[in-house]
Amino acid sequence: MLQVMKLSLDLFFESIEKEKIAELFKNTLPWEPLKVLKTYLSDIVHELPKKIPINIPIPENLFLTTEGEVIPLKELENYEEEYYFKGEKLEGSILKAGVVLTGKKIFFEKNVVVEPFSLISSPAYFSKGTQIRHGAYIRESVYTGEEAVIGHTTEVKNSIFLKFAKASHFAYVGDSILGSDVNLGAGTKLANLKFNRKNITIVINNETINTGLKKLGAILGDKCQTGCNSVLQPGTLLGKKSYVYPGKTCGSGFFPPGTKVR
Repeated sequence: MLQVMKLSLDLFFESIEKEKIAELFKNTLPWEPLKVLKTYLSDIVHELPKKIPINIPIPENLFLTTEGEVIPLKELENYEEEYYFKGEKLEGSILKAGVVLTGKKIFFEKNVVVEPFSLISSPAYFSKGTQIRHGAYIRESVYTGEEAVIGHTTEVKNSIFLKFAKASHFAYVGDSILGSDVNLGAGTKLANLKFNRKNITIVINNETINTGLKKLGAILGDKCQTGCNSVLQPGTLLGKKSYVYPGKTCGSGFFPPGTKVR
């Protein structure tokens, strides 16, 4: 029990209290928010406007205003990345043609851009300035903080990206939490399931902690970075400002802040 208590959130996150989902992290172990993420998002996310097509590719570029209006992007005037309709400045998000939304509980704050051929399942919440790039595959239960990036052909499920977290190029992020300013190098894989399908356990100073989860990827503290084609095994906990070098495999367990996996 002593070792569990030592896994305090400040080993991973410097300002979690400023995030919109801070309540999920109160007085808990770092992986516990993933257990309730789906329910939490289902409760807070409103349904998409009825004019947004569901389960089929969006036929044209759309502008979704913060008030819930849906306007074809071609009808707007664009001046220096600001959009106007009949002289009125609008705030909202852009959904490009070819995007597929499955389920209605998906929320986009302003300045979110979803590029063509991305697929997003509900529930999901994307904070302002999030980029969802071409061909991203976002399965249910995903939250992004401000200015996060889910990149080209990146797959994400049941995961949290805090502000400025980036998985920009063909990554897999399953059942994981990326702290603020985390950057995943191209091809990074956060594995989330053991071969034997048993609960993920974490060993700290010879004490085994059962997380109660059969699927748990990685918890990456603020400002962690991974090199290209690195792999983090199920149940990897990286303290803030840690690095995993390119092409390396990082074993499960807790790595203190500032660790370098070479």
